[in-house]
Amino acid sequence: MPYYYSGRLSQHLLWLACAAGVAGLLASRALVALAPLVGVCAVLANPNLRREGPRYFRNGAAMRAAALFVFLVISGLYTSEWATWRHEVFRSLPWLGVPLAFTLAVPLSGRQRLAVGSLFVLGTAAVGLATLAQYLLDPASANAAIRIGQNMQSITRVFHIYFGVMLALSFFWGLLLRRHMAVPPWLRGALLGAAAAAVLTLHVLAYRTGLLVLYAGLLAYVGWLLTQKRLLWGLGMLALLALGPVLAYHTLESVQHRVDSTLWDLHQYKMGQDINNYSLSKRLAAAETAYVIIRQHWLLGVGPADAHAIMREQYDWRDFGLRDSSQADVHNQYLNALLGGGLIGLGLWLAVLFWPLTRRWARRNPYVCFFILIQATAMLVTDTLSLQIGLNMFVFGYGFLVVAGEADEQRKLPLRQ
Repeated sequence: MPYYYSGRLSQHLLWLACAAGVAGLLASRALVALAPLVGVCAVLANPNLRREGPRYFRNGAAMRAAALFVFLVISGLYTSEWATWRHEVFRSLPWLGVPLAFTLAVPLSGRQRLAVGSLFVLGTAAVGLATLAQYLLDPASANAAIRIGQNMQSITRVFHIYFGVMLALSFFWGLLLRRHMAVPPWLRGALLGAAAAAVLTLHVLAYRTGLLVLYAGLLAYVGWLLTQKRLLWGLGMLALLALGPVLAYHTLESVQHRVDSTLWDLHQYKMGQDINNYSLSKRLAAAETAYVIIRQHWLLGVGPADAHAIMREQYDWRDFGLRDSSQADVHNQYLNALLGGGLIGLGLWLAVLFWPLTRRWARRNPYVCFFILIQATAMLVTDTLSLQIGLNMFVFGYGFLVVAGEADEQRKLPLRQ
């Protein structure tokens, strides 16, 4: 069985898992759920699994991901929401399966990684353009929805917050991938077009979170240019960044409505008005509610599975005039980690997110840096891991970039017996 003993079976299964993961993020929950299972099959198909198995326990990125899962399991000792806890444990299994696959399966070749990255960039841009076309079929209705704070989901029903983040990632990764030496001219042009399509979609559809992370990434790039003493490029980029939002506001009706509705949203909260139909105001009310709970459970939190129920109880004391259906959970991943896991849970999460930047190889990898920056910024305004698509998006990117990068560094060292 040369196909097995050469490692190609394991490698191709991992490649299939990655392709299914990307397609699942864009269009199908079923494929997202199956991708980690195929990844585990790729591990089992590694002919050198017994010899290389210890690498998993020496991969710091994989161990930090596993620590989050272990903490969730241990929280069962003090949870009161057993049904929710069991569901959370089950849906968090990708924290184990995905890093395991990228650590112990035969690693992807450079061309295979390029194919996966290109699939993500081109696929996201294609869905973005299709969604943009849907917007243009009836812009008046779409703008009316934006005026009252609603957002247009992607044509494949991906939630707007996560789709905006995916579009921002596609922009940066598309520009980076087109510089890859193995990229043929036709693909280089397609990746550039996809990056442009991602930016256009973000602005026309006025995805607030997507635009936030896009400009955060661009500002970070400007900062890098300035630290490298490339003043002319840095200042030029800074001027364009300042001009871009102004032009978008004065030329795109959707952006005007988004800005105006955001300011009115904040005004409603500040003046203590009815905030039942205002997204930002409900998030601020949720943050205030969570703060009261966190002060009482600052070390271990209330338990990740209990956070929703405890928030409902706290709203009984002060509801901000919100109806039960409008009482939101915390839309901030850091606050959510602190609420559910206390300082220990927050510390584990911060280690997963930022510890890679302590490694030189990761700091020199722009794909990793943009991934961490964009995810960390988005998590200021959304609890990414609370929905399955957000969890899958982060875990897949973390495994593909961080865990696999750590595994590559380990392979450069002699294997301990």
